[in-house]
Amino acid sequence: MKNIIVSVLIALSIVSSVNASQKSGCELAQTGAVEVSWIGYKTDKKVGVGGVFDSVAYTPAAKSGENFRSILVGSSVVIDTSSVNSKNEGRDEKLAKFFFGMMSDKNINAKIVDIQADKKVKDAPRTGVVSVELEMNGVKKVVPMAYSFSNDVFEAKGVIDILDFSAGKALSSINKACFDLHEGKTWSEAGIGFKTKIEAILCKVEPLK
Repeated sequence: MKNIIVSVLIALSIVSSVNASQKSGCELAQTGAVEVSWIGYKTDKKVGVGGVFDSVAYTPAAKSGENFRSILVGSSVVIDTSSVNSKNEGRDEKLAKFFFGMMSDKNINAKIVDIQADKKVKDAPRTGVVSVELEMNGVKKVVPMAYSFSNDVFEAKGVIDILDFSAGKALSSINKACFDLHEGKTWSEAGIGFKTKIEAILCKVEPLK
């Protein structure tokens, strides 16, 4: 019996020694800028016109963490709408003046308030829903956005109705300014999205140096 106890103590000592000489864990870090995109619709055929905002001030919740929640929930952006970019200078001038210029604030504020992951599927992108509090034209709404994560890129997309943000005046203004090009129809529905790069900076066991 004494020999058995001694053997157990020796084994525990070896395990403790191995653990002390190794480190383990998995940490994620947001290593890229945040790109904010949008898409609007025109004509009865609902033709999409999209672009990005060139000026986006991002404040991260944390530099790194163990999961998406720890580094994304609480992060925020301030979007300068005058930086709207659809790769068409004339269109961008009209959007800045006759749409965003008709709102109470030239900035759009957004903050991630929650994130819920779907059940993980082997060899498939991670997916889920990220909830974003969007403030535009003095109105705040929480918008659900479906996200996917693959090849270190986290991307989320959602849909809003401009009228939910009391922006009927802005919608009528841009429709009037682009009446012929839009064939008299500018949709209140719009798509919004953002993407950023997130990398695993520690996901293996290595000897301590």
